[in-house]
Amino acid sequence: MHKILLLAFLFITCNADSQLIQRTKVLMGTFVSLSIGKEHKELLKPSFEIIKSVDNSLSTYKKNSPIFQLNYNKHTLLDRYSYESLKLSLQYYKETNGYFNIAIGVITKDLYRFGEKERVVSKIALKRSSTSIKALKFDEHEAFLGNGVKIDLGGMGKGFAADKVSEFLLQNKVKKAVIALSGDIRCIGSCKISINNPLDATHPLATFLMKNSGVSTSGNYNRYVENTKHNHLINPKTKESEQKFISITLVSKLPSATLDAYATAASVMPIKKAYAFLNSQKLGYIILQADKKLSISKNIAEYTDLLIKN
Repeated sequence: MHKILLLAFLFITCNADSQLIQRTKVLMGTFVSLSIGKEHKELLKPSFEIIKSVDNSLSTYKKNSPIFQLNYNKHTLLDRYSYESLKLSLQYYKETNGYFNIAIGVITKDLYRFGEKERVVSKIALKRSSTSIKALKFDEHEAFLGNGVKIDLGGMGKGFAADKVSEFLLQNKVKKAVIALSGDIRCIGSCKISINNPLDATHPLATFLMKNSGVSTSGNYNRYVENTKHNHLINPKTKESEQKFISITLVSKLPSATLDAYATAASVMPIKKAYAFLNSQKLGYIILQADKKLSISKNIAEYTDLLIKN
């Protein structure tokens, strides 16, 4: 198991109902917690199996995953999850004007080696790397990738897994559950969310209640090499780590994969573009900028039942 991120992505905490049964496992390189009513406890095991299946499909580390095979053999057969994830990723690429770009794998996996033998990368090496999404060609059955490019689905994979478990539980008539994969949480029913404060661990940035919604947080303060100047949030246009935002939290009824991708993209956009983009979407946000300014969207009450600012 890679160290990626048992410690990084501790962005959000969720206080689930005490009447729910909670189980936690290490999957997708992080702590995954599922909470569900006692009357549906038999659904816990298949829910974790869904997350394992998503990991087996999207992982860049597991040698049998289609994405690993695509990166190293430049051709692979796709399964249902890998095809859907690639299709969604192209959609997010277009919607974010290229700021969400899964073709950053050479930078994240080969150069910085986030999660493995991490190292600082020279600007020359970054400049020479390719983030061309045009190198990726696929249909429902197979995918091809040009030389010099690798795929990294880390910017939406955990949200995608949360969606798949949520869909399964709703199909089984579950009315109360919490699916938490580090920075991505999906609530069926209502739950209480606290956003961790990187400037003061004793006081959250905000605490709120949300119902039948998702929350996703992206931040640069936990996953980096040596210092936050070399964090994992890579701007695919400049090929360098971004410093403009410490954390971005999005709340919405949109799919968690979408929130995950949007948070990733906004984190590497210029500040004005980030706010313009987020304000154009059906979501609320809580953003801590690099200058320590806390910004909360005017529409946040549409997505939370209660907001406590600290």
